[in-house]
Amino acid sequence: MDWHVSGPMPRSSAPAEPGRSLELLSAQELGRTLDRLASQVLESAADSQALVLLGIPTRGVALARVLAQRLEAICGHRIAQGSVDPTFHRDDLERVGTRLVEATHLPVGLDGRQVLLVDDVIFTGRTVRAALEALQAWGRPSRVQLLAMVDRGHRELPIQPDFCGRVVPTARHETIELRLQDVDGEEGVYLLRPD
Repeated sequence: MDWHVSGPMPRSSAPAEPGRSLELLSAQELGRTLDRLASQVLESAADSQALVLLGIPTRGVALARVLAQRLEAICGHRIAQGSVDPTFHRDDLERVGTRLVEATHLPVGLDGRQVLLVDDVIFTGRTVRAALEALQAWGRPSRVQLLAMVDRGHRELPIQPDFCGRVVPTARHETIELRLQDVDGEEGVYLLRPD
């Protein structure tokens, strides 16, 4: 079954002007997308009690927290949720630069669990590759899947999300920004173009 859903294009068909942002998903559309993704994740899980959501810093951690809440509302029990920081496993630090490393937080052991890596945007695939490598140090899950809110293309590695909120073809110089209420005080997904 194909979970890559592109959905409707942004309200404006005109590209975002340099230095401006284009709303791809409103707060309401983001909420509906999160509900859809939560349902798809539960449908694919053999046992929701064995599910562990691990957000990839930085925005993937907040997204995993929001998704865990939606999953808990549907299935009626707590979903294990934490984070995995792949910084020291990256092979492209000289190109992307470094950021403050966040501690990996695993709420439970990973052996035999169904792990769902959660990231806001998938781009080249290198962050996900590094996260998969980092997971090897923490145990042997029975299954690892990937959820990304936005797939913006330009893959350098053969990595695809199992669950995707929106496919948005972008130019390499553009960026996608996920805004969440708990972090930003507003919600939505935006396409940003540099000045």
